[in-house]
Amino acid sequence: MTMTQAPPATLSPQVKSALLALLVGGIAAILDSTMVTLAIHTLVVRLHSSTGAIQWVTTGFLLAMAAAIPITGWAERRWGGKRVWMAALLLFLLASVLCAVAWNDASLIGFRVLQGFGAGLIFPLMQTLAVRAAGGRVSSSLMAAVSLPIALGPILGPVFGGLILNWLSWRWLFLVNVPVIAVGLLLAWQHLPADRPAAGAGRGRLDWLGLGLLAPALAGILLGLSQLSADGGISHARVLVPLLAGTALLAAFIAWALRPGDREPIVDIRLLRLRSLGTASAVLFTAGAAMYAAMFLLPLYYQQLRGNSVLDAGLLLIPQGVGALAARFLVGKLVDRLGARAVTIGAFLLTTAATVPFALAGPDTSQWWLATVLLIRGLGIGAVLIPPMSVAYQDIEPGGIPHATMNTRIVQQVGASFGTAIVAVVLQSLIEHGATDAFRSAFWWAIGISAIAVVPAVALPAKQPRVDALS
Repeated sequence: MTMTQAPPATLSPQVKSALLALLVGGIAAILDSTMVTLAIHTLVVRLHSSTGAIQWVTTGFLLAMAAAIPITGWAERRWGGKRVWMAALLLFLLASVLCAVAWNDASLIGFRVLQGFGAGLIFPLMQTLAVRAAGGRVSSSLMAAVSLPIALGPILGPVFGGLILNWLSWRWLFLVNVPVIAVGLLLAWQHLPADRPAAGAGRGRLDWLGLGLLAPALAGILLGLSQLSADGGISHARVLVPLLAGTALLAAFIAWALRPGDREPIVDIRLLRLRSLGTASAVLFTAGAAMYAAMFLLPLYYQQLRGNSVLDAGLLLIPQGVGALAARFLVGKLVDRLGARAVTIGAFLLTTAATVPFALAGPDTSQWWLATVLLIRGLGIGAVLIPPMSVAYQDIEPGGIPHATMNTRIVQQVGASFGTAIVAVVLQSLIEHGATDAFRSAFWWAIGISAIAVVPAVALPAKQPRVDALS
């Protein structure tokens, strides 16, 4: 396939309608995954449980989500993207209702695992189907739209979660999904293009061995990283065992996926040899780490160091959401004019600089100053995902779109867990020596992660991403 330069593309009304359907359907899953983290203490009290047990409400969701990602490419080929998308929304809807009526901690954890599996199908499909709807025309405008929930979810989730926990029962954290997903299903039925496989088309076999290696590998790595801040650190068995097992399984999957032959692995990592996808995936790994490291710290900073309530902490983070939203209207034009490399490096540097004030702040630092800094930081994190996501598809044939999406989603998910684990370890290890110094050290680590993220961004192509149809 030959790459060509094309002028910036505008999204057609049909593509905009499809994007609206995808965004409405996907926003519930994105917000839900961040809202529930605020409710840990509430769930401990209401369900008469322990913090250790209730943490699995979040951990189980994340592990199930990671395990589901590799299935999306095969499912799309087998049944068609539109049908799989609607089935994933229905699964998430059912799981949300079940979570809302959970009677104890064990039932809630089980239903959250089901919900996480649905979310694991939704996130990569949202990206794949957006590219499909655009006929393979991968533009910065398209990526700005499809990545909007991914950027805003961790920022707006605490706001909505805080409002619900302050005024309503915790069960509404899940019930609010019902009308949103219902609208998303209706829009998907009306506006997503039909892509049912032809009657005589080969649908391929599921790579059971690859799935059996990759799904538990991702779950093990994410589980180990999530436990890293516990007492004992990396030497603790509950950290070391899943990390080593996950790494070994991942190595086995890589060896299996790289074996010569005409079979199609569950996730085609051979595509990472392409510069476009390989460099974009490296950037998305560091972007996930940089974004989520500070996002983990910010709500805790306001609650533990400044004494704000959950609701107040969520409201104080609104400027970051405003900045991230504003970046969506600017970054597409910047990428078209300056190229993916310059915009990504600039976004990382802006994010890094806007995080420094939190490493210097204390309990009495001006709220207005921090709000201004958060607005600027939101501009940085709102812009950082779009250029690499646009670049990722440049050299990909149409049949490789789902594999490219799964590769980028997996590395971003692992990167987010990696960044969060690092700052959580720093914070946990220093908190007993004083909250102010502990948060300052943790923020400096988050700053370091953002600065290091510039390194792989240098390898991105300097020219604007191609927006012509894939052929």
